[in-house]
Amino acid sequence: MAVNRPDRCALYALGSTPLFFQHMDDALLPHLTLVHKYAECFPRVRCDRGAIRFVLSGATLMVPGLTSAGGRLPGDEEDEDEEEGKWGEEELEAGEAVVVEAEGKENACFVGVLKMGTEEMKKVGKGLAFENGHYLGDGLWGLKLD
Repeated sequence: MAVNRPDRCALYALGSTPLFFQHMDDALLPHLTLVHKYAECFPRVRCDRGAIRFVLSGATLMVPGLTSAGGRLPGDEEDEDEEEGKWGEEELEAGEAVVVEAEGKENACFVGVLKMGTEEMKKVGKGLAFENGHYLGDGLWGLKLD
């Protein structure tokens, strides 16, 4: 199976384990394999179930997927079934690298750079949430370093 790899992308690895990647002069972002091992180390948001298929097909994640029922942003009230403090209380700013978890799923599905801050997302409720990133099933995910 051919894997579509991004052009001009630097991959930082330890042995055969990818750790970080950087597309041209963009932000240095963690690879999803690193995120899955150390999820608590990264700021995160959650997309609702309806957004999952779009994220996994490479579509741009839109704000409504994060602000609707099932979505989660920092500062939102804790759900009864979630561990306390998992999401943090501090709003995230545009330009920050953020992990996206999916409603009802165990592992993160996307990591990217916020296009607008989470406070603005809550106020506006529409628009692009992320500029660029890496998602499950993309060329970086399918890359074999062995």
